[in-house]
Order: sequence, then C-alpha cells, then structure tokens
Amino acid sequence: MSTLEVTRFAPSPSGLLHLGHAYAALFAARAAAGGRVGGRFLLRIEDIDGDRARPEFEAAIFADLAWLGLAWEEPVRRQSDHLADYAHALDALQARGLVYPCFCSRKEIAAEIARAGAAPHGPAESVYPGTCRALDAGLREARCAAGVPFALRLDMARALAEAEAENGGALTWHDRAGGRQCCDPRPQGDIVLARKDVPASYHLSVVVDDAAQDITLVTRGADLFEASHVHRLLQQLLGLPVPQYHHHRLVTDGQGQRLAKRSAALALSALREAGRSPAEVIAMSGIEEDLTP
Repeated sequence: MSTLEVTRFAPSPSGLLHLGHAYAALFAARAAAGGRVGGRFLLRIEDIDGDRARPEFEAAIFADLAWLGLAWEEPVRRQSDHLADYAHALDALQARGLVYPCFCSRKEIAAEIARAGAAPHGPAESVYPGTCRALDAGLREARCAAGVPFALRLDMARALAEAEAENGGALTWHDRAGGRQCCDPRPQGDIVLARKDVPASYHLSVVVDDAAQDITLVTRGADLFEASHVHRLLQQLLGLPVPQYHHHRLVTDGQGQRLAKRSAALALSALREAGRSPAEVIAMSGIEEDLTP
C-alpha cells in the first residue's frame, strides 16, 4: 500500500534566505517527491515573533523558492494566523500543572549559572538553573498581579515522568539518518514555552504546526537534533502524532561555520543578482551529492 510522504520547509521571515536554506528546502521537497505516490511538500512561515518578522522578507522567501524551481501546496500556513492553536496547547499543559512562571531576566539566569561553580560543557551551558520552579504559590500570584514580566517554562522533570508513565516506558523517536532514538530532553532544562512578547516558543509552535499540517517526515539541520527530544516529549504530553525525522548536514562557509542570515554574500538574492543560475546554486548547495537516488 502506498504511503503519502508529507514534508515541510519552515523559514522565519526575519532575513534573506541563503544557500543553507536552499539546501534545506530542496532536501524537504525531494524527500516528499522521493516518497511513494502522492508526496506533498508544504511551506510554513514561522512569523510568530512579530518584532523580527518582516513582510518584505516573506515576499523574498516566495521569490527565492520559486526561482529555485520549487512548488508548494497552498495555502501557506502562517504562525501569526494560528495563535489560538498555541494558546490551546499551552492551556492543556498548564491544566496538568506542568508549566510555571519564571520571573528571571536573562542576565539573572546567566549569573545563577556562573554561581554554580562548575564549568558547564556542551548544550547544558545555557540551561536554566530552575530558580523559579519552587517559588511559593502566593509569591507567584503576587508577582503576576503586580505585572512583573515572566516567561512560562515547562517543568522538565515532572513532564518527562508523566509522559513516560503514560507511554508505559521511555519515549522513542526515529531519525532516518541515526535510527531509533531514546528520548532524553533533560539536558535542555526547563524550556521556555511562551513569553509576553512571543505567545509560543519555537518548541511549542513547531509541534502544534507539524500535527496541524499532517507532517510525516520532519527534515531539518543537524543543529536541531537535540530539539527533537523536546518535541517528542511535547507530542506525548499533547497527544499529537509522532512524525519521523531526518537531520541533514549543515551548509558551511569557507571557515567551516554554519551559515547565518548575516551571510549576505551567500544570500540567494545576491547569488541571483551576481548572475548565478538556479542550477548553479543548486550545485553549490551540494544537495545532488548528498541525496541517494
């Protein structure tokens, strides 16, 4: 029986697409086309951060992808049109007592980590130390009533314990490059789910979006591998389907550094203006060598 592969490319309209974005979009589109009959390639605009999202960058995304020869299904999902979806998911987690307000500033969090006295390594280097997790309920209510700014964090230890109890054991997920993965989001700490200025974090919005778009295969860069552990946990807690994943390599610059939106020389619009053809840009991305026929 044929399987419908559904993939997506989900850029943020906060800058111009570069060669790394071209690779990611092509990888997702070809993964859908390489699936069995009827593969679907979707586009999502992750514009939930209204302070950084710009309509001119969204227009440039459409122009760049079309220039590369990519076609996607309509309508395009824009996060800013679905804030109620994220609020509903957040309410569900709050109703379970898995979310708490954090009143710490970024500076206070950094100072708390520095006072721990140990040299942090790897992903744990910027993990929140849990300062507000055990705040007295009355103090929390008083600070909220006084209008003290706060973020909403997931109580990671409690959330993982509940999710594993529901699942009857450890959570797992499948990465097509690395095989079966045992879900361990604990190194990420008590992640932020929402802030006053951003109604849903990347972690929360992406799992809601992927479920809403019926995504069967999430393709994205290897730098987001650890995030997939968090997403598997949230999928369990929210009763959402679990897609497969494929974390692909990152396109780097001449110094081996991951491309960023400030990499203006490798922006797709700059390459186009310099006279590069779509075929040349696709070849520059290295996608042809990486994909198995």
